[in-house]
Amino acid sequence: MMRKELYSCFPPWSRYRSAVPLGTTAKEEMDRFWNKNINSKRPLSPHITIYSWSLPMMMSITHRGTGIALSAGVSLFGLAALLLPGNFESHLELVKSLGLGPTLIHTAKFALVFPLMYHTWNGIRHLMWDLGKGLKIPQLYQSGVVVLVLTVLSSVGLAAM
Repeated sequence: MMRKELYSCFPPWSRYRSAVPLGTTAKEEMDRFWNKNINSKRPLSPHITIYSWSLPMMMSITHRGTGIALSAGVSLFGLAALLLPGNFESHLELVKSLGLGPTLIHTAKFALVFPLMYHTWNGIRHLMWDLGKGLKIPQLYQSGVVVLVLTVLSSVGLAAM
């Protein structure tokens, strides 16, 4: 049956029985919404006014960033080992022949080892959380400071080798 024929089977008053007349227009609804929010003095964006940068938040972001950086670094190192001619000793000799100063070498080694140490120490912190330890707010900050101190000390120590 065609749609017209189907509609013709029913009286006109029954065709619109389920239709509900709109009480307001879309513009009126939007105006009501914004007026309610303005009158309630709520912030429009919670990220600007409610959330302030905290140590646990920054450490979580950094943990994810170091994980991505370490994955990319290992992948690039493996790809370079496959594609570049020569072996590790020849590449090490190339770096030595550049005559870079000890300060620059130490800084480069620190920059390479810092993400690894941070991700390791913060990963141990996360494992403690998985055991249900250190989940109170003061303990979060204390363990965060411990992780940062251990990261810097172990990075300086490994870079000095």
